[in-house]
Amino acid sequence: MSAIETAKELVLALFTAAFIDHDPEAARKLVTPDYIQHNPQVPTGADGLSALIPLVQQSGMTVTTHRTIAEGDLVVLHSTFDNAEAFGAPSLAAFDVFRVADGKVVEHWDNLQPIPEVTASGRGMTDGPVDITDLDKTEENKQLVLGFVRDVLGGVAPEKAPMYSEVYMQHNPNLADGIDGLIAGTKAWADQGFVITKFDPQIVVAEGNFVFVASDAVVSGQPWAFFDLWRVEEGKIVEHWDVVSQTPTEMAHGNGKF
Repeated sequence: MSAIETAKELVLALFTAAFIDHDPEAARKLVTPDYIQHNPQVPTGADGLSALIPLVQQSGMTVTTHRTIAEGDLVVLHSTFDNAEAFGAPSLAAFDVFRVADGKVVEHWDNLQPIPEVTASGRGMTDGPVDITDLDKTEENKQLVLGFVRDVLGGVAPEKAPMYSEVYMQHNPNLADGIDGLIAGTKAWADQGFVITKFDPQIVVAEGNFVFVASDAVVSGQPWAFFDLWRVEEGKIVEHWDVVSQTPTEMAHGNGKF
């Protein structure tokens, strides 16, 4: 088994222990005692994780993981949490990022967003293709997406948007398909007073045709987190998923969102 597959297996075992089997002791064995937590509401360390698991079980929340991608020591899970009223909404879309080292999970970041009943594109926040292909193009695809993030989302050269994509299938619930939908949605957001002045990638994980980027952003003076996943096909971005949330100023630890 490759190092990537081993890392995925470890992270999926932790996710299963925590959110399906609800087994704090099994979860504790898979993380380091000083497990670094970036979820704003969960205390850091193995103790913080163990204390969360009974609350998840009592809430009746369930999880379905749709995509698992990995690169180096990082593993990304793209999931849906249902029966999640205790955590803010009936259903939540989520990206979880885990860092592994020496056979243990050592660090965790995540972003969660309520799933609306109706979306602008008609697509759900987590549906669509899941198969990983084009492993030989991982680095090429990563650089393509990072260029798109810099030029279009970061505002360096938004006029270059068409060169990155010809077909842009959108899963952001508020945006229509296509680059035109992205630009129109961004303008509408700005017209409502939400102006992005910072978009700084912090975590990048690419595997074949999928590229994930977690960015630290400032929107109208407030900190936000944008967790985005793109699918690339034949040198063009063809599909996009994201989970976006405002970053709270007070957290259950001193680790920050990133």
